[in-house]
Formats: sequence, C-alpha cells, structure tokens
Amino acid sequence: MNDNHAGALITNDAIVLGLLMVILAFVFYTSSSEKAGWRKFYKYVPSLLLCYFIPAIFNSLGIISGEDSSLYFVASRYLLPSSLVLLTLSIDLQAITRLGFKSVVMFLTGTAGVVIGGPLAILIVSIFDPSLVAGDVWRGLSTIAGSWIGGGANQAAMFEVFDPPSDMFAAMIAVDVIVANIWMAFLLYGAGRWDAFDKFFKADASAIEDVKRRIETYRLSIAKMPRLSDTMVILGVAFGATAVSHLAGDTIAPFLLEHAPFLEKFSLTDKFFWIVVVATTLGLILSFTPAKKLEGAGASRLGSAMLYVLVATIGMKMNILAIGETPGYFLIGAIWMAIHAGVLILMAILIKAPFFFTAVGSQANIGGAASAPIVASAFNPSLAPVGVLLAVLGYALGTYAGYLTGILMQYVAG
Repeated sequence: MNDNHAGALITNDAIVLGLLMVILAFVFYTSSSEKAGWRKFYKYVPSLLLCYFIPAIFNSLGIISGEDSSLYFVASRYLLPSSLVLLTLSIDLQAITRLGFKSVVMFLTGTAGVVIGGPLAILIVSIFDPSLVAGDVWRGLSTIAGSWIGGGANQAAMFEVFDPPSDMFAAMIAVDVIVANIWMAFLLYGAGRWDAFDKFFKADASAIEDVKRRIETYRLSIAKMPRLSDTMVILGVAFGATAVSHLAGDTIAPFLLEHAPFLEKFSLTDKFFWIVVVATTLGLILSFTPAKKLEGAGASRLGSAMLYVLVATIGMKMNILAIGETPGYFLIGAIWMAIHAGVLILMAILIKAPFFFTAVGSQANIGGAASAPIVASAFNPSLAPVGVLLAVLGYALGTYAGYLTGILMQYVAG
C-alpha cells in the first residue's frame, strides 16, 4: 500500500491539517444550513459519516497520504485523551451504571462474533475457492482476530504466537484497516438513524435517554457565555490531564514490561492503553469536583471538536482502492465482518437491545479505544465514556479470544 501513496499530491502535514479542517468546517456549515437541499441531504447522510468518508476519498485518490502523515498519531495521542477528559467532566456516573447489563452482553456478543466469524469465513470461502484459504492464510487471519477483539498490542501478540509470513501480514493489515473502517462507516450511518433501528428491534432505550436527558439538563443549568479565561482553563485541564496520562503511560508500561512481562498478554504493557485509561479516570475524578462546572463554558463542545479531528485523521488512513490488491483476503474479511454483524443483530433482537449498545459493543471490539468513543459520541457526546470502558475490556480479552480464534481457524483450515 505504500507504493500507492508514494506520489501523494500533498505531503506537508500543515497543509493536510488545513485541508481536513476545511472539510470539517464545510460539513458542519452545510449540516446546520436551513436550505431545503442540505436539510434533505443530511436527513439521509449523517454529518459524522462525511467527516470520516471525505478524507478517505482524498486518501484513496492519492491527494493525501494517511500512511505517511503523522496527524493520526498526534490526534490519537494528544487530542483523544484531552477530549475524553472534557467529555467525561459532566458525566453522571450513577446514570451510566443504570444502563444495565445489555451493554456488556452486546460487547461480549461482538467478541463471540469475531471468534466464530473467522473459522466460519474460512469454511465458507473454502467451499467455492479452497486456494484462498490454503497454506498459512489462517496464521495471517489470526492477527486480524487480535486486532478486532483488542487492539494493536493484541495483534502484535498474535503475530508473535502464530508467526505469519511478513508479506502476508502486510496484506492482512490492509484487510484489517479497510474492512474495519468500512464497518465503522456503517455504524456511523446507523447512529444517525438509531431511532429506526430501535423501533425495528423493539428496544427500550429509556435508560440511554435518561442519561442524555440528565446531561442536557445539567448543561442548561450551568450554561454561560464563555470568556477567554474559561476557554484557557478548559484547555489547561484537558491538556494537563493528557500530560499526566502520558507520564503514567511512560512510567507504568515500561515498569510492568520489565517486572511483570506476563501482563503483556493483557495489553497492560502498552503505553496507549494507559494513556486512555488514565485520561478517562481523571475525567471521572474531575466530575466529582468543581471542575464539572467547566461544562457550562463549553468543555464538551471543545472535546467534541477534538474528537472530530480524530475522526478525519482516521478516515484519511483508509484506502478504498486497496481492496483490488488482494481481493480474496478482503472477501474473507467481509464475510467475517458480516458474521460478526449478524450475531450482534440476532442478540439485539433476542434481548431487545438499543442500537447504541449494538454499535458501541461492536466498535469497542473492532475499533478499540481510538474509535469506540467516536461511535458512542455520535449518539450523544456524554456517552463517549461508555465506548472507552468497553474498549478497555476488549484489551483484556483480545489476546485470549484472538488465540482461541487462531486455533479454531487452524482446525478449520486443516
């Protein structure tokens, strides 16, 4: 895939960032327009989906290069933890706990969908083209299992355990990124039409609505016209907490790796894991302090803006045209993801789970801590911490469930 972007038209990250910000501005300006044409357009196309998909088109056409840019790293390491702090400031933790068991059930169902989906995808493809799944293909697919249940650290663990050929691993990374991002696009679209899905599932979303109502009521009660001093304090809290999160990651992860290396299987030696966990924890702690009133000056609004920048940088990592390079592997990935989705939908119907739990439970597996809060916040910014908490659970399960998936795929592949 690197060759596809060797001749990217724009390689200066300052220019790329400007382009992404113009795209975000365009989407938000048009989505808030009173003109009938735009209102009709955004009735069917969620604005968040465009913030994600337009940068993907620019990347696919070679105008920009998500692989060569550092913007995603900056957004995920600096803006994501800052946004998590700001989005968590006004959270009603007691209300979150009342969301009930369905959120965890749907998350675990998503994990099960990945575990059984891999072997079934191999079995289905082998029926009409055994060559696609012959040899060591299962080894490469095992790394996708680690990524789709946990994250990058779990994927690396599966690479070490099953040792796929390096060229195959490169192709599997492409499958991982493209299929997962296309699925995320579907979830973002669904988030814009969640009420229709809930009606179809006959789901009771009252607990979610209660959380959203509580948050909105609190915001209105403390709302004020923000001054420059308010904005600077908000940014100071956000990036100060991010600094503490990075300090924790730089300290805890190497310490555990040296003194308790067995914890690597839980992703506890991964710096990014600790950055996300500590940032979310600090946000929750601050929600019990006077800092919670910063919400009245627009804390969550700034947090959402940071999150949308992350959305754009995630989008620019997707190269849709790469599907043509290894179509067989992408076919396996697509079938695998379809099984994951099917299992989730079936469980949602059985327990009448709101679409919010289906979408976030899936993305907490497939996307992890970088994108689960994005999907959650598409329903309401106050719900972003739910995505983070479930994604952290995915880190813990990723290595074990990924290993089980690899063994099952080996058995099916023969």
